Amino acid sequence: MTNTEVTATASTGHSVLVIPVPELETYVLERTRHYDDSFVSTDPAFVHAHITLLAPFLASPASEDLERVEKIASAAVAFDFVLEDVRVFAGGTIYLHPEPAGPFAALTAELSAAFPQCPPYAGLFEPLPHLTVDHLAGGVGLDSTRTSLAPFLPARCRADRISLQWYANHGCRVIAEWPLGGVSRCQGAGADIACIT
Repeated sequence: MTNTEVTATASTGHSVLVIPVPELETYVLERTRHYDDSFVSTDPAFVHAHITLLAPFLASPASEDLERVEKIASAAVAFDFVLEDVRVFAGGTIYLHPEPAGPFAALTAELSAAFPQCPPYAGLFEPLPHLTVDHLAGGVGLDSTRTSLAPFLPARCRADRISLQWYANHGCRVIAEWPLGGVSRCQGAGADIACIT
């Protein structure tokens, strides 16, 4: 989660489109709990470790919005990627850079084109595929993060779905999911959406 996501979520909550990364869930869940356990989800389908595709997304997506995301997901293919390169943004967010990054950037570009009212990071930052793991604060540094991540890296991962998640204090949950290259069926509307794959 980036600083922008934390700030926006703390006040009102928002939806995001992400690629879940269960291979790093143990690490990211622990760091989330360390910073603010109100963002620890009780939804068993929710994966805290993720690479953001589009955030913030629509607050209350309509069925036609979900169909657009499903079309993009089904036209894409699942792909493998590796997380090993630990980097830091100028603002102090420590992250893992995925290799290859191209498929994530391509999905972000497609989703941004399909939802021009939802520019990545509200147009404040250039979208760069990354998985946030920590922040430069309270004694946490790039070297200490590399050391604590060492048992998990390199992480050989598979991007197999797009997940629509809701981020809010005490309210993080999965709204819907679509397999990459697959067919899914979503039911409901607004916050009551459930997706069957």
